[in-house]
Amino acid sequence: MVQTQVCCRYDGTFAGFLSCVFECYVNKEEPVEFYPHEDERLSLYPERVIATRQDRAERVYRSLAAKFGPAGQRLVARGFLTCLENREVWLWQLILLGDRRGPVVTRDLTHPVVDTVRKAVRHLEEEAHLLTGFVRFSELEGVLVGEISPKNRVLPLLRPHFCGRYPQEQFLLYDKTHREALIHVPGIMYILN
Repeated sequence: MVQTQVCCRYDGTFAGFLSCVFECYVNKEEPVEFYPHEDERLSLYPERVIATRQDRAERVYRSLAAKFGPAGQRLVARGFLTCLENREVWLWQLILLGDRRGPVVTRDLTHPVVDTVRKAVRHLEEEAHLLTGFVRFSELEGVLVGEISPKNRVLPLLRPHFCGRYPQEQFLLYDKTHREALIHVPGIMYILN
């Protein structure tokens, strides 16, 4: 069956990406490009502007674990945090593989899609691990402040480490590359972008 190739425009969030997956799957479309709303690139493919729907994103996320296990679900979630070129297209292909082949797909290191995503995720995890030892905070009016410039979006991986290490402190860790900040006040933590 021939599927219509489309370019998906979305808000750039993981929930937005999963909403794109839902829409393309339901409408039998093949996304060949993904761009955030603010990206002004033109596409030669028909554009679909897809609104983020939390209910649909959660449904897709649950189905990832059901179709190809917790390892596959984690690979997709972490893959989204990587700096892999065209990461959404790679993740779409990985999701299709997982849908067809099940949990065994995450162990198929010879498949180019699995290999590419796994290498990108390993790079993300290694970068986050290195930063746990190299981040330095300065005190500014009773708040610990640090700045990093990672290639990948590492703040979600750094959050458990630093919140566990400084549970009684107020701190801000700023990701200069992605313009995001991890903010922690005892008992409350969140990432702002």
